[in-house]
Amino acid sequence: MKRSSSAARAKLQRAKRRTSALLPLLPLLPLLASACSRPDAIVVGSKNFTESMLLGEIVAQQLERYQLRVERKLYLGGTFVCHEAIKAGQIDVYVEYTGTAYSAILVLPATTDAAQVWRAVDSTYAARWNLKWAEPLGFNNTFAMLIRRRDAERLGIRTLSQAVRYARTWRPAFGYEFVEREDGYQGLLKAYGLTFAARPAVMDLGLSYKALAEGRADIIAGNSTDGQVAALDLFQLEDDRHYFPPYEAAPVVRRDLFTRFPAARGALAKLGGTITEEKMRQLNYQVDVAHRPAIEVAREFLAGVEK
Repeated sequence: MKRSSSAARAKLQRAKRRTSALLPLLPLLPLLASACSRPDAIVVGSKNFTESMLLGEIVAQQLERYQLRVERKLYLGGTFVCHEAIKAGQIDVYVEYTGTAYSAILVLPATTDAAQVWRAVDSTYAARWNLKWAEPLGFNNTFAMLIRRRDAERLGIRTLSQAVRYARTWRPAFGYEFVEREDGYQGLLKAYGLTFAARPAVMDLGLSYKALAEGRADIIAGNSTDGQVAALDLFQLEDDRHYFPPYEAAPVVRRDLFTRFPAARGALAKLGGTITEEKMRQLNYQVDVAHRPAIEVAREFLAGVEK
């Protein structure tokens, strides 16, 4: 059967949005392609936010515990930068989220079925790019729609559905990826019938937390495992219509890594299931709020993980 014209138009619009999201990254790709990594080292990358950088440091130190030489390329960039880097062989491993890969990279229709998401990303990454998803770390970091706790208590709301009637007066502030992604802003509006007072201010994720706490925004899209949620006395509205897909964190690895460094397979496997959502919030808190070096926080965490 041929696709309907409306389906074709929808697919074209998704492709356009995805292309527009990549445009700011294009100048970086020649740098990634020209960067020379040491052939005797495992190159660990990360995205450009605290949790990803911290998980990258945990992965790097875990590999070093197995006497493997590691080169770090942490805080490399957003989702597409890291994806292009691992495809090009400029990094060997970084931690990704299943829902991000499913919706942003593969541009597949939204689903809340965690098993379906895992099967899709695992099989497609292997077939298209010869990349492997290692065992999940143990937590799901979903988008968290956050408001100030005092506002939630004053209005008597706990869910996104309950927030709809008040959202018409709210000023939203969202990160760049949330505005562009298939599982982000536009889909959320449709799923809940939300209307805001203005178009969202688009800013760095860290700045959006500050804007909400200081009263310059009324709702943001944070991460459920961020340490700042408790530190800034924010409240996560329940996704009661289950709009957001699962975002299980797991290392994505170039398949040749395990051939080049056989011990890496066992090292990464030992990290599987070791980080709960509460533990990840605590780790993020230590870096973002207590301002401790990520290298120390990672070392302390790994001290409790059996080698």
